[in-house]
Amino acid sequence: PGFHLLGSVDISRLLRTKRDVPVDRIMETDRHIVLATADQEEVARQFERYGLMAAPVVDKNERLVGVVTVDDVVEVIEQEADEDAKLLAGVGDERLSDSVRQIAPPRFSWLSVNLFTAILASAVISLFDATIESMVALAVLMPIVASMGGNAGTQTMTVTVRALATKELNPANIVRVVLRETAVGLINGLAFALIMALIAVAWFGTEQLGLVIGAAMVVNLLAAALAGIFIPLVLDRMGFDPAVASTVFVTTVTDVVGFFSFLGLATLWLR
Repeated sequence: PGFHLLGSVDISRLLRTKRDVPVDRIMETDRHIVLATADQEEVARQFERYGLMAAPVVDKNERLVGVVTVDDVVEVIEQEADEDAKLLAGVGDERLSDSVRQIAPPRFSWLSVNLFTAILASAVISLFDATIESMVALAVLMPIVASMGGNAGTQTMTVTVRALATKELNPANIVRVVLRETAVGLINGLAFALIMALIAVAWFGTEQLGLVIGAAMVVNLLAAALAGIFIPLVLDRMGFDPAVASTVFVTTVTDVVGFFSFLGLATLWLR
């Protein structure tokens, strides 16, 4: 009479049960309930975690107000995945039907932030203008170091942001994940350091330049791995959505560290 949830009966079991059997003998009382005020993404995670096909929805007084089915959850998962992908690219909640007036201002805001970070990276390059003038090969090779770091950082960042969104990354496994990403960054850094060192020697005929770009590659890929995991974690801890702001900061770190390490080492070794 109070509309409180007592249990549930699968329709297949209901159809297979004789008519004279009371419902309370075939119903299940350990079903997972969903609060009407719960976030839809959290409900989707409950369905995934417990393999649910449907779940009763109750209000704060535990009165039955509805039901959520797996079909509803699939739509939620698609919406959340689409939203995360757009936020990582800094385009917000855009749709193909939106007008130019609706799309341009939000994109301009994020591109303005990116412009500031690009100026910061250029300022680092300007510190070593004399070194670049003395060896043109540095200008040819330094975009490679920054680009590799940016791509490596994006890989780690994407995994981290997704793990935070699905609650897979938590205090219990954070140390293991950090160590794993650090090891991956170090291994890839050493591998690409060897590759680029050989390319630089074959291209410009100087072993010192190969050593410089190899060392810079190790430093930048290691920094990219650490930035890709720590920046989303810090933003999440501060209450910001890591999917929105992580890309700009990770790219900034990889550009600045890449240029500084490459040109700094070149200044020390090639002068």
